[in-house]
Amino acid sequence: MNDPVLHALHWWFSKWMLQEPKFRFLWEPDTTGEVVAIDCETTGLNLEVDEIVSICAIKIRGNQILTSERLELLIRPWVEIDHSAVRIHRLRPVDVADAQRAPDALEKFLYFIGSRPLVNYYISFDVAMINKYLKIMLGTTLPSKPIEVSSLYYDWKYRGQPYRQIDLRFETIVEELDLPYRDQHDAFNDALMAAMMYVKLRQLTGRAKKHPGRPPQHDMPQF
Repeated sequence: MNDPVLHALHWWFSKWMLQEPKFRFLWEPDTTGEVVAIDCETTGLNLEVDEIVSICAIKIRGNQILTSERLELLIRPWVEIDHSAVRIHRLRPVDVADAQRAPDALEKFLYFIGSRPLVNYYISFDVAMINKYLKIMLGTTLPSKPIEVSSLYYDWKYRGQPYRQIDLRFETIVEELDLPYRDQHDAFNDALMAAMMYVKLRQLTGRAKKHPGRPPQHDMPQF
């Protein structure tokens, strides 16, 4: 939802639909200046029937990716994990058998993100998955501003060049931005990669507020 008018309308409508007053903080103005990179791993890719099995959220402050303060949660789904999904995120049913259920996990997630904007490579899928649960839990959907890394990359690489072949694959963006590639596709690694892409693109487009010439900084050793 890159259109600011549509986002504003969604913000007001989702606030009006809220049925759980204790979550009003999600609609309060963000005063941190931070964004949060998120990623959900799921039982499959069908938004109608599949569920979340893990979620990670990493705060980004300026050029700093706060990996040591991240939130990582395993979730026990009500449906079976598809074999094709296991091959990607490597989470088997036994790995989440003792995990918490989605409502408890997502309540922790909401308190962690607050009203900060959310970032991922393809944020629409993650938000849609989360909203499935929030419609039941809160009667509404996330009001957070979504930031899609693939759209930021498109704006930087292809805007004004309509006849160029467009390649928005995850691996292509990592290579083009000269970032280290992390092979393991779990919620933490994918959220971290999205955070690194976001910070690098902010630098390249001149939107970074601090240290625009420095590479993305982790508060943990480089990989």
